[in-house]
Amino acid sequence: MKFPDTRLIVFAKAPEAGRAKTRLIPALGKTGAAALHARLVTHTLTTVSNAALCPVQLWCAPNAAHPFFDSCKNNFPVTLHQQQGANLGERMAHAMNHNLQQGFNNIIIGTDCPALSGADFEQAFTHLQNGSDIVLSPASDGGYVLMGLTRFSPTLFSDINWGSGEVLAATRERIAALQWPSTELKTFQDIDRPEDLNEAERLLGPIEKLTSA
Repeated sequence: MKFPDTRLIVFAKAPEAGRAKTRLIPALGKTGAAALHARLVTHTLTTVSNAALCPVQLWCAPNAAHPFFDSCKNNFPVTLHQQQGANLGERMAHAMNHNLQQGFNNIIIGTDCPALSGADFEQAFTHLQNGSDIVLSPASDGGYVLMGLTRFSPTLFSDINWGSGEVLAATRERIAALQWPSTELKTFQDIDRPEDLNEAERLLGPIEKLTSA
């Protein structure tokens, strides 16, 4: 491992029909959207495991005891952790601060961006190692797909309208106000909406439309 004193956090929901990838339900159905979500989680864990840059933590919702996450633990070199917090910002803050308090720089990603590669993670960790306190990879929809930190501030995660197109702009404002050394990496496309499915098929292959409940 190139970065044994860092941690890579993967945030994931269980692929439950009707609760996963809800914005894709009109195009794929509840079952199809959940099936795509499971593929995205598996793809992400394959990518981070093959990169073998540092220990990988899978932070789970609604709970780490879900059978899907048991399967992930059996198939990939990850440790399972329970997401904690009332909203996405609180849950991300808890996970990242958990590692920072133990002395580990860390980056956090979701599973919606199959274009992220081992080289992207290595670039982010290298910037953290070489003086950046914050590393950010924007998403084309106004969010971000990766954040890395060497120290913690709750302002990065509080009073942000998560799930909106305002997340990136709000986060950039917070970073500027902190005046910490920061690096912004290239922009990626998330797989969140029906118009993103062509990108998903380009990266993952054919996507089945399962319209049953």
